[in-house]
Amino acid sequence: MRQQSRSQFALVLLLVAGIWAITGTTYANDADTKGKVEMAAAAKVTIDQAVKTASEKVPGTIIEAELEKKHHKFVWEVEVVTADKKVMEVHIDADTGAVIDVEEEQVKPKKSPKMR
Repeated sequence: MRQQSRSQFALVLLLVAGIWAITGTTYANDADTKGKVEMAAAAKVTIDQAVKTASEKVPGTIIEAELEKKHHKFVWEVEVVTADKKVMEVHIDADTGAVIDVEEEQVKPKKSPKMR
């Protein structure tokens, strides 16, 4: 009888842990989505306008556009691959549409495997 109680307790504990894990993840995703929605609503410049501005500034293929908060401002970061295979980041003020700066994305060195 005592063994059955322990088994039931373990089962309940696993069930509670599973529910907590699922709802915790859902809450985190909801908060992340809510933050993105709020940022998009605050930006006066749309993603389409930011991409157009970036294309005019740096010719090439747009591979990514992301709205970020930097230095207490909303900024569109648009990545463009140029004809000479460089990835350039065009930062655009999400309030005014002005190009803040253009910089080459730095390639991060790969970590070498650890020697034993």
